[in-house]
Amino acid sequence: MAWLVTGTSGYIGQHVVHQLLLNGFEAVGIDSKPLWSHSPLIEKFTNYVGDICDADLISQILEKNSITGIINLAALKSVEESIQKPLLYKKVNHSGVQSLLSASKSVGVKYFIQSSTAAVYGSSEDGYVDELGPTNPISPYGETKLKAESALSEAMNIGTLRGTSLRYFNVIGSASPALKDTSTVNIIPMVLAALAKNQSPKIFGDDYPTPDGTCVRDYVHVMDIARAHVLAAQELMLKILPPAINIGTGKGYSVREMMHEILKQRGSTLVPEILPRRKGDPSMLVARVDLAAQVLGFRAEKGLEDMVASAI
Repeated sequence: MAWLVTGTSGYIGQHVVHQLLLNGFEAVGIDSKPLWSHSPLIEKFTNYVGDICDADLISQILEKNSITGIINLAALKSVEESIQKPLLYKKVNHSGVQSLLSASKSVGVKYFIQSSTAAVYGSSEDGYVDELGPTNPISPYGETKLKAESALSEAMNIGTLRGTSLRYFNVIGSASPALKDTSTVNIIPMVLAALAKNQSPKIFGDDYPTPDGTCVRDYVHVMDIARAHVLAAQELMLKILPPAINIGTGKGYSVREMMHEILKQRGSTLVPEILPRRKGDPSMLVARVDLAAQVLGFRAEKGLEDMVASAI
């Protein structure tokens, strides 16, 4: 059971590979960057450096390693950057998936799990979203991820392979200090970077129609995300899965609540600074998670305190 994981040098990619190996899968990776030298997984799986848009290279890797399935985590993910560089996001997030699917078809790969996002939903009336509801992304990032889902669905519909898109909500936490998130676009690294400089962390907008005026999000532990991929891989080899599945907790926390928890656990007395809203941020986005429980047997296990404690 060899699976190719793309984006293996990233935060989520490292956790997914770790869970696959723990559950008896053979993992092969590819990323545009090499694994970090301090990665605890560096000698535990084969990792290639390359571009997922290079279909010939992907085909060679698939054949050489007798790959059964692909987990595509490779993507650009900043909403703000996607507004500034929409063509770059289209190339990586959409065209990259098309390249992987083309290579999969040529080699006969049977299974495909696409890393997707709650950003495909945009805004909803009550802030809760389910897989059968409308998709209306409000950023180029969300648009490219929705197009990637559509590309996979087309391949599934013609019977080329079985697949599903896992729509992550806000991923935080880590399995170990060596695997912590360092992305400057995610909330906990952003807050920790500010605290390291003795600066107030920033909240982008406090005038949203939410209980405390700040955005509400469904935060889910990266170990739960990784576990969901293993479950999806196992189930895909047994049955057809829905085209998209939410992976979240079903519970929302405001940005202010999240910052309060981080500051409390760090023992900081700094007060967050309020800045204007960012373009592309819905006021509330929380997963309805019944489908994941039904088809994957998945429910998130980590609560807010544990998620924050593991990340700081």
